[in-house]
Amino acid sequence: MFVPIADANPLEHVRHAYVTWALLALNLFVFLALQHGAFGPVSEAGTLAFGTIPAVVTGEAVLPEGYARMPAPFSLVTYMFLHGGWLHLIGNMAFLFVFGDNVEDALGHARFLAFYLLCGVAAATVHVVADPASEAPLVGASGAVAGVIAAYLVLHPNIRLWALVLMKIPLRVPAYWAIGAWFMLQVWQILASDDHDTAWWAHVGGFLAGALLVTVMRRPGVALLDPDPSGVPSRPAPRKNEP
Repeated sequence: MFVPIADANPLEHVRHAYVTWALLALNLFVFLALQHGAFGPVSEAGTLAFGTIPAVVTGEAVLPEGYARMPAPFSLVTYMFLHGGWLHLIGNMAFLFVFGDNVEDALGHARFLAFYLLCGVAAATVHVVADPASEAPLVGASGAVAGVIAAYLVLHPNIRLWALVLMKIPLRVPAYWAIGAWFMLQVWQILASDDHDTAWWAHVGGFLAGALLVTVMRRPGVALLDPDPSGVPSRPAPRKNEP
């Protein structure tokens, strides 16, 4: 297990990663203001109403009376802005904070937002397909963030980043090493672990979606598998500010 702390990867095309910062703020706002995470346990009503419950999405079950707030398929989007606790929120936001800006830089603001949401929907869909009868709600940005992680790997595999390994040891390692180890852990958990409290299939689904989508959604001229570990382009590129 690793948690990213920072990377040295300057932006080329945008001055600020507005969408990444907006997503960080929105997730924090939902947790504090709507889930009541600052004042006590996370609201069960909100989790049931806006989390993705596979059996409800597939029509095998229905929510208790008074809990339904929207058509079940909409939960494939709303779930990714809910979290199960502070550690869940902080872990997801740490990954988004480190990796999101460079992926947004490579895609552009609007396409990055679409990319993030598509990865989250893909993650929830894979989760539903993997366990369609489950009545446990899926919450968290992990699936969407997994897509961002995959896009970063496809774009900048050789960038060296600082990470907390085993949650306590700071190391500076190449992105491909840290992200590759993270992905293999997700696969191992699916194949060999008895941990059913974490939506491992959602992580894998979001990751694979991100790896595919970034190849078609990136800006024209943005290279894949950047060989330069500094993150600085070999030829200075003009700065572009796009809406």
